[in-house]
Amino acid sequence: MNHPRLRDNRRLNAFEPYPLNQLPDDLIVRIGGYFTYLLYTGRKDFSGTDWGNAFSDAIGGIHLGSPVGIADVVLGKMAWSMKTVKHTNPFKAKSVRLISGRCSPDYSYGIANPHEDIPKTGQAVLGIWNERINIAQDNYNPVRTSVLIRSNDLLSFTLFEEDNHRFRTSDFIWEVNSNGNLIGIETKTGNVKFTWQPHGSQFTIHATVPDDAVKFTIRKPSVLTKEDILKNLQFDESWVRIIK
Repeated sequence: MNHPRLRDNRRLNAFEPYPLNQLPDDLIVRIGGYFTYLLYTGRKDFSGTDWGNAFSDAIGGIHLGSPVGIADVVLGKMAWSMKTVKHTNPFKAKSVRLISGRCSPDYSYGIANPHEDIPKTGQAVLGIWNERINIAQDNYNPVRTSVLIRSNDLLSFTLFEEDNHRFRTSDFIWEVNSNGNLIGIETKTGNVKFTWQPHGSQFTIHATVPDDAVKFTIRKPSVLTKEDILKNLQFDESWVRIIK
C-alpha cells in the first residue's frame, strides 16, 4: 500500500520498483547477465563493489561507491545497502553474518575500556548503528539491505532483501564470547543477533535467510583472454610509443 498523505507527514515517499523481497524475474536475469559478463572477463571472485555495480546496472540506479554510510545504491529517494557473502551451498544457507561497518564506542561515547561495562558498550554499539540509520533515512526512504550469497564457483546464488531499520536496545542482552568479542542476544528468541569485535570495532549483524529468498544459477561462459582482447582491438606496435 502507498504511504498515506498526512498534513504533518515529513516522511520521504519514494517510488518502489517492486515490493520488499519480491524481485522480478527480469531483474534477476539482468543481474545474472552482469555476473556472466564478469566471469567472461576473467573475474575470480565478486566483491561488494561488484555486487553494487551489478544491482545498480540492473535496476537503473546509481552506485555511490562510498565505504561510509548505509546507502550504497540509490534510485530516486530509495536506497539499498549491498551485502555479499560466500557459502559452499547458497541454496542451503539458513543464516549469514553481514559485516555492517565499524562502530567505535571509544570515539563516539568515550568508552575507553569496552569490557568494563558490557551492557553499556552494547547499547553504545547499537546507538551508533541507529544513528547511521537515522542519517540514511533523512535522505532516503525506504532503505533496504540486499544480501547476495554466492557459491565458491560463482555460478549459484541466493538473494534476499530486508528492511534496514533501527534496533531497540532493550530487546537485547550483551555477553562476551570465548574470543573476547561482544555478542548481542535477542531476549525474545535467545539467538545471537550481533557480534562486535573490540579490535577493529567491526560490527556484524546475523541475518536469517528467508524461505522465499530468490535462488538462481548462471551458466559458466568461456573466458576472454588477453589475446582475444588485443585481437578485437586490432592492436599492433603503433599503439606503443617509446620515449627516448
